[in-house]
Amino acid sequence: MKIKKLLWICLGCIGVGLGAVGAVVPMLPAFPFLLLAAFSFARSSEKLHTWFINTKLYQDNLADYVAGKGMTVKTKVRIMITVTLLMSIGFIMMGLKGIVTGCIVLGCVWAFHIIYFIWGVKTIPATKEPVAI
Repeated sequence: MKIKKLLWICLGCIGVGLGAVGAVVPMLPAFPFLLLAAFSFARSSEKLHTWFINTKLYQDNLADYVAGKGMTVKTKVRIMITVTLLMSIGFIMMGLKGIVTGCIVLGCVWAFHIIYFIWGVKTIPATKEPVAI
């Protein structure tokens, strides 16, 4: 039982680490890694889960989506561009190797991803923070 809990904690920490990097690096999506961390911490420890959902990283990137409110246009576009760029690398590499079936599958996954984020996830207005003068 303790090994399983330890594995969930390790997976959650990896998710937080990659999510933190993804929050600042445009080529790495933060969203799926933060979802992984939230799921893993919920499975491992109530303390870790509570800590994670109160972090700024979670609040800025995931809280509205998990609460069922949706995502801002900026967040949706950032996710779609990142996934498109990363999937296009795989698509090109498979195309160069002549793996047509893989290209078709990847193209379908990409199309579903775009359709989901455009029509499946609610769009919420961006919150405007006061500008310090």
